Amino acid sequence: MNLTPTLLLLLITLTTQAQKARNLAIVFIGNSITQGKGGPNGFPPPTHTVQFLREQKGVQDVVYANWGRSGSTTLDWLPGSGKYFVKTMEAADSMYMKKDHQLLFSMKLGTNDSAIQGPNGSPVSKEDYRKNMQTIISTLLKKYPGSKVIVHHPVWYSTNTYNSSKYLEEGLDRLETYISEIDGLISDYKTSEPGRVLKGDTKAFGYFKKHHLQLLKPEKGQQGTFYLHPNEEGTIVLGKFWAKAIEKRIR
Repeated sequence: MNLTPTLLLLLITLTTQAQKARNLAIVFIGNSITQGKGGPNGFPPPTHTVQFLREQKGVQDVVYANWGRSGSTTLDWLPGSGKYFVKTMEAADSMYMKKDHQLLFSMKLGTNDSAIQGPNGSPVSKEDYRKNMQTIISTLLKKYPGSKVIVHHPVWYSTNTYNSSKYLEEGLDRLETYISEIDGLISDYKTSEPGRVLKGDTKAFGYFKKHHLQLLKPEKGQQGTFYLHPNEEGTIVLGKFWAKAIEKRIR
């Protein structure tokens, strides 16, 4: 079959685009929920996310770096803070060199921002939370042309959550205000950076609230047994929620 130059160019372009879609390089940005294994025999949610993605039709290769850091707030991730952003970018730099891989940033931040006291900068107002997220995301987009950022909604925690940091009902109420800020921010980027900032998982919050006795670890705190961190089963469930959201966005 003889192909015209135009048809040949189109075929090459489509093949290249498909190849990029099949090869992913993911940097996970988050807090202890992203970092934690759920138990001695468990693996953190990003491990399960990547495993699920590797099993999907059309996904050829996935490399990743888990930069979940316990106790971190959006302030700890701000460029120039000197805490986590620079080290994370070192991992992203090496992945960005893989030109046959689509670079993705998977973000889930907000739990520690919502606390009444304890984590850096808490409590963080919904306005400041949005401002911080925008600063982080815009810096990533500028530094890595062609990259995409997928922002997940936060995960529910019980209203008596109080370990070394104080969350309680006030914290959970604040956390829920962040959800509309995330959605609004993503909507804004549709105009300024089309197709680059995408909505991630929106289902885990309600699912973990409903099934917290099965999926979250019971932890002893200053106001009784609370539920905040996924257990081993919970990390699998959360990882799959993230994976399904990511897979939907790379189709």
